[in-house]
Amino acid sequence: MKSELKQFDKRSARDLLVGAGLRPTRQRLSLAELLFAKGDRHVSAELLHEEAERVNVSVSLATVYNTLHQFTQAGLLREVAVEGTKTYFDTNVSDHYHFYLENEGKVVDIPGGLRVSELPDVPEGMEITRVDVVVRLRPKQN
Repeated sequence: MKSELKQFDKRSARDLLVGAGLRPTRQRLSLAELLFAKGDRHVSAELLHEEAERVNVSVSLATVYNTLHQFTQAGLLREVAVEGTKTYFDTNVSDHYHFYLENEGKVVDIPGGLRVSELPDVPEGMEITRVDVVVRLRPKQN
């Protein structure tokens, strides 16, 4: 965790949820604390569910999925789709891009950023809200 991050606890989780317009239920509070106490990171629903079970937070995988999607809609998380069935949730919601380490099933931020240019013209009445870039990596095959 970054040294400049303040301690993230139940009170921080409650403030975060209320500030995002979400009701601070017991399960949301517990999941928010698990998600945000470790700083910026990328998690799958399955990983968060395992973390919850390890600390005796009783929550179903379906509830974890629903909560992650609610947090995303509220602007607390950013969804990173790497495959049709594999989605990660990023606690860093700023504009940035990702590497996907195929052999590890892991998403990491691209350090130093990336410049995306020459975006297409968008249809009338539409606007670009975000550009997602996922660069897939694997060990070299000799």
